[in-house]
Amino acid sequence: MTKPSEPLAGSFEMEPKRVLVVDDDPGVRKALSVALEREGFMVSAVASGSEALTLLEVQKVDTILTDIQMPGLDGLDLLSIFRRRYPLVEVLVMTGYGTIERAIRAMKNGAYDFLTKPFDDLNAVLLVIDKAVEKARLRVRADRLQRELESRETYQEMVGSSLEMQRVYELIETISYSDAHVLVRGESGTGKELVARALHHRSPRSHSPFVVVNCSALTETLLESELFGHVKGAFTGAHQHKRGLFQAAHKGTLFLDEIGDISPRMQVKILRAVQEGEIRPVGSTDSFVVDVRVITATHRDLVERMKEGLFREDLYYRINVVEVNLPPLRERPRDIPLLAVHFLARLAKKLNKPIQEISAEALGLLTRYGWPGNVRELENVMERALILEKGEEIGAHSLPPKLHKEGSLSMAMNHGVHVGLEFKEAKKIAVGQFERAYVRAILERVEGNVAEASRVSGMDRSNFRRIMKKYGLGAAEE
Repeated sequence: MTKPSEPLAGSFEMEPKRVLVVDDDPGVRKALSVALEREGFMVSAVASGSEALTLLEVQKVDTILTDIQMPGLDGLDLLSIFRRRYPLVEVLVMTGYGTIERAIRAMKNGAYDFLTKPFDDLNAVLLVIDKAVEKARLRVRADRLQRELESRETYQEMVGSSLEMQRVYELIETISYSDAHVLVRGESGTGKELVARALHHRSPRSHSPFVVVNCSALTETLLESELFGHVKGAFTGAHQHKRGLFQAAHKGTLFLDEIGDISPRMQVKILRAVQEGEIRPVGSTDSFVVDVRVITATHRDLVERMKEGLFREDLYYRINVVEVNLPPLRERPRDIPLLAVHFLARLAKKLNKPIQEISAEALGLLTRYGWPGNVRELENVMERALILEKGEEIGAHSLPPKLHKEGSLSMAMNHGVHVGLEFKEAKKIAVGQFERAYVRAILERVEGNVAEASRVSGMDRSNFRRIMKKYGLGAAEE
């Protein structure tokens, strides 16, 4: 549970910067309070260490300024308590010229910095305090992210606890606070729009519009009109002025889905809008400035399309400042049961059916299926199962025949069943398939560190290396 003195997770930009001043000199408390409040800080001021500890039980702060020499609990005692109870709060110590040695000792014990009294340059003091607050908030944000990643199964509207999805969540957290244009890549049905929505909602633009355009669903003429707008009379049927979606997304985010499908002509127009922040409606001679973060997505290989002359290189590098790659569902089987249960709960409510369970046999079929349609296909399968199911749980009989067929084939292949071979030979092949797949998966998980891989697998390092060599898995770092 977050202690009251720890800044809460969320958008810090909207919260006042909170500072606690601890000093037995009322003149110092007054001077600092007036100066800080004038700069927009929220200030609390107390005369002793015991008062500070009482206040921190009910009030959160970002930074504490404490005098070193005070009756009762002095600054060094308080610093020790603060570091133990409130590790995410930054502490600044204040000292006279005669006690600088103690201030240096305080910094060695975890203080952010020290300030000498009397204050010759109040602006310099305010700058140090502001930097301490910003550092504290960065520590809180990093701590929040770490705690969320350790326990998270859902993030925004995405579901998944696999290592692959945790990396996606962490990347979203890292880049959401910037205005960098992002390219989301992934197969159809992997949830690229959900990534775009998460980036928008976690960003400072979250209170402004999030506008979605499916580029592959519109003809070139209609797409141009939708994106940039048009003036009355620009073409047949243009009976009035129309504002484009770039303008509609002003100060917000524009998500261009399936950007790999647009024509070279439209690529030029989008490049100008992204690069210059300027758009011109169809049929108009006037240009308009727009402030839009552009997130694009595609299931196509844009590098290959560039080689084929179908996608502009300058546009590719403009929209691909940061790339987010969404793994297909077949590469994260650990998430299939989570997603199935998630869709079951949501769809059962929608369809008004009191089914909350999935049988073990049905889960086995769901997990072994290859999911070419990814998460979208899984959602459709769960909706079909709910409609057909007459019992109290989703059974295997409610799943489509393709899952039964591919599930049986997958099970046979995964267990090395080779029709026509003797048992001994089939078993040898099956063991080989398992060893190769297992060692490769472990190495990927620990990023190639052999020592860590052998520890995780419970194998002797020399045996682990022997299997690597046997299957040509290559050298790795210790």
